[in-house]
Amino acid sequence: MSTGLTLQTRLARGGFTLELDLTLPGRGLTALFGASGSGKTTCLRVLAGLEPGARGRLSVGGERWQDSAEGLFVPTHRRALGYVFQEASLFDHLTVEGNLRFGFERTPAAERRHDWRHGLELLGIGHLLQRLPQELSGGERQRVAMARALATSPRVLLMDEPLAALDAARKAEILPWLEQLHERLDIPVVYVTHSADEVARLADHVVLLEQGRALAQGPVAELMTRLDLPLAHGDSAAALIDAVTCGLQNTSGLCELRFDGGTLLLPQTRSTPLPDRTPVRVRIQARDVSLSLVMPEQTSVLNILPGTVTDLSDDGPGQVLVGLRVAGAGGGTRLLSRISRLSAERLGITPSLPVYAQIKGVAMVR
Repeated sequence: MSTGLTLQTRLARGGFTLELDLTLPGRGLTALFGASGSGKTTCLRVLAGLEPGARGRLSVGGERWQDSAEGLFVPTHRRALGYVFQEASLFDHLTVEGNLRFGFERTPAAERRHDWRHGLELLGIGHLLQRLPQELSGGERQRVAMARALATSPRVLLMDEPLAALDAARKAEILPWLEQLHERLDIPVVYVTHSADEVARLADHVVLLEQGRALAQGPVAELMTRLDLPLAHGDSAAALIDAVTCGLQNTSGLCELRFDGGTLLLPQTRSTPLPDRTPVRVRIQARDVSLSLVMPEQTSVLNILPGTVTDLSDDGPGQVLVGLRVAGAGGGTRLLSRISRLSAERLGITPSLPVYAQIKGVAMVR
């Protein structure tokens, strides 16, 4: 089992300086998240060995790839990594199979942990093997590019905004494959994005970058609800909850989800309901949570949870973001509520105040 990825680096270039000290999990997907120019792609290039001017140390799975103090620098072609760019960059004169075999054959035989077919099932491209790249859709091309990266038996998979060049339909096509990919791989995936939706749906761990520095790093559910971080503010502010399915309420057509803090009901939209005890992730947007000081009655809102105010912060003109803790046996779950400043004043919203969270919308993101 991989021991993870550690990076301490400093790279000064022009008016920009990247200075990071990161410790990333040995498996799962870590999102490098931040605005354009925050250093996301530069960090990926340092990991890939494409920035020889970067000083510091890098270790992947216990194997040192760089240590400036000892004069160690493993060049890019000797680093066991896969790199997926915004554009698929396939070889147009080769079939899909030819592209995969190219990735496989460039890996020394002693370092091959998988056959070139490793990514076929993971990415659902087995039926495309004899097609040329120009015969593929944009989403199919990116899935082939990912499979080619996996064919090299990488110790880490680097992905630089792989959905940025796709339209909404192609993104919707490829997202389920990305989910399956990172859940089943036993290596770290480092994924560059500026999309909060992609972070919520795909990430297990987040590094929040700003002007070449890491503002914070940690589990995605934790960072998304920290009021001192920009990820928790604005119209996309939301909480993520890990839950398990508990069956379909046949008379109402609702699916019941249990989590550390209570139960949620949401419409059953799948043609085949998920089996009981299936782990799922749901997102509850702050704008869909209203607050009450008493248990609401005669309301159409199905999901009402008792909680306690933990903190609050201004969130734009006339708006307040309220952090809540919904009690549970495992420490409970954190939610966010975005309400008007006037409502917060009328309700007397302060830390430690007991409230009822009325949840008007719940989205299952994976």
